[in-house]
Amino acid sequence: MSKAPSSPPLPTLPSFRRIVVKVGSSLLVDSAAGAIKRAWLESLAADIAALHTEGRDVLVVSSGAIALGRAVLGLPRGALKLEEAQAAAAVGQIALARAWSEVLSVHDITAGQVLVTLQDTEERRRYLNARSTMTKLLEWRAVPVINENDTVATTEIRYGDNDRLAARVATMVSADLLVLLSDIDGLYDKPPVPGSDAKLVPVVARITPGIEAMAGASGSELSRGGMVTKIEAGKIATTAGTHMVIASGHVPHPLARIAEGAPCTWFLTPANPVTARKKWIAGSLEPRGAVHIDAGAVRALRTGKSLLPAGVVKVEGAFGKGDAVVVRGPDGAEIGRGLIAYDAEDADKIKRRSSADVLVILGSGGRVEMIHRDDLALRGE
Repeated sequence: MSKAPSSPPLPTLPSFRRIVVKVGSSLLVDSAAGAIKRAWLESLAADIAALHTEGRDVLVVSSGAIALGRAVLGLPRGALKLEEAQAAAAVGQIALARAWSEVLSVHDITAGQVLVTLQDTEERRRYLNARSTMTKLLEWRAVPVINENDTVATTEIRYGDNDRLAARVATMVSADLLVLLSDIDGLYDKPPVPGSDAKLVPVVARITPGIEAMAGASGSELSRGGMVTKIEAGKIATTAGTHMVIASGHVPHPLARIAEGAPCTWFLTPANPVTARKKWIAGSLEPRGAVHIDAGAVRALRTGKSLLPAGVVKVEGAFGKGDAVVVRGPDGAEIGRGLIAYDAEDADKIKRRSSADVLVILGSGGRVEMIHRDDLALRGE
């Protein structure tokens, strides 16, 4: 008699290196008082500080700007017109950023506000800029606090919910875990209404049509998304090599609770962020040009280094910043493919030149690397 297949082992929070935490409006804002739930936010900040002290990178995707702006301005309850929502967000973003800065500063952590729109993660030029900003903040041991830029986003270009935004951010920064703090403690096999025998699904090894069918469409008054958007976020994250967990945010110290084994749903991925990203670069993007490099640059790339301007001997094509290009060795053979940090004209100007010359030649401080190692997929990797 054969044994039933065992469930995959559940990950543990301390095993992850770079974590994105998504916080929704309904967790952060007291709808009756129209104010930040300060005690809860302070407990979450303590959790983030604990991870930060252990050397982990933590990013926060935080909703709440429109809800806070509505309260500050004394706007009536009910739906807002687009321009009203944008104006409310302009006021609320200041209050939201101040709250995060205050609770993190207690732990000697600097918060950095990053406002993005859909185009910042879909257009490769803007994607590189946003990614570079967040990466630099992490290098400086700051915690990026990210939100959709509701002051300029329109109904045509907005994400519509911060679950998917958080998933895009997680893939952008090659995070290995996305935490969605929710009104509910995970995915249930049926709607968990009172009197229901619904059971929590502790682990999802792969998002199948059956898993999608379990998702409900309801959301709270302040949040834009329900379980459907969380499943969609799971698809984005796991495809890019990022694990995801849905857990309740209606408890103090929600991250510590996850680490202690509180009920939640883990969405697993067989890949990792680096290999998934390099696979995307190598096989999913149409090259717009090529750069030819010398033998020394080839050796440097093989040891995990970035491609510097000094190693580039020839530039071909009419590519823009952020486009995919082919990297060719001295014999013309393809070495790999990558996302280039300069357009063709500027790349041609700085080829064969030292990094110190870039500022003088271009008249502005560009990136040192022509192609960063994280944006480069070598053949055979």
